[in-house]
Amino acid sequence: QVQLVESGGGLVQPGASLTLSCAVSGLDFRLYTMDWYRQAPGNQREMVGTITTRDITNYMDSMKGRIGISRDNAKSTAYLQLNDLKADDTAVYYCRARHMTREYWGQGTQVTVSS
Repeated sequence: QVQLVESGGGLVQPGASLTLSCAVSGLDFRLYTMDWYRQAPGNQREMVGTITTRDITNYMDSMKGRIGISRDNAKSTAYLQLNDLKADDTAVYYCRARHMTREYWGQGTQVTVSS
């Protein structure tokens, strides 16, 4: 059974940093590109960034300079580093694993940025 479990979300003040984790099990993690998405209330889900199996990253334009995505194949875990958080970053953050026609989603972790 494939499972993706996000963690690391929470309530933080503007300007803070967070590292979200996505622990994957039930598949060969090394073969999967890992994406991070977010969905704010009333908005569509949007892609935040991605990391390929070759560690090539690509980020959403509006967040470039404030985020970083990495992966640890030995731990089957992907990470999303969020820096200088703003109120507009408040959302549920999801990870997705994809390889060819297969894709799997996590349940999401809430990030709330508020003073």
